Amino acid sequence: MFEKCAITTNRIQAIIEDKAYKKYYKKNTEAEKKREFCKHDMTHFMDVARIAIILNEKAGGVADEELIYATALLHDIGRFKQYEKSIPHEQASAELAPDILVRCGFDSDESAKIVKAILEHRNKEVKDELSLAGLIYRADKLSRPCFACAAQKNCNWKDDKKNLVIKI
Repeated sequence: MFEKCAITTNRIQAIIEDKAYKKYYKKNTEAEKKREFCKHDMTHFMDVARIAIILNEKAGGVADEELIYATALLHDIGRFKQYEKSIPHEQASAELAPDILVRCGFDSDESAKIVKAILEHRNKEVKDELSLAGLIYRADKLSRPCFACAAQKNCNWKDDKKNLVIKI
């Protein structure tokens, strides 16, 4: 039972050690240095991964756990481009991800699933899907503890979108 909790693969480790990934992550960190609201950092990426794993388990294991982790680590990696060039971050992240995935050993089918989920992680149409995209959409939204956020009153999210109670 506990073996599943300790998932680690060379490919997931390769993503976080990838030179370009580190560069993009640093650019995100710099772009959000003064951001008072939710940041797009490793805590967020790992929260999304772990919540998606829980949702996946509850759904009967509809997605591969390694693909969940890869998607979560990459879904906001292009956020800096949204700040710099007004490119929607899901599009920017989807453009940056394929080269990283190839270097880290993901095949074209796996990469296509991951990139599709990255592109759709803000698309309400996938929110109820039992798919990688649906899992990442839901996990991304659930990852934000608005109920405990000091910046909640200044947040630009509408109240009906905020996580003002713990959802189980």
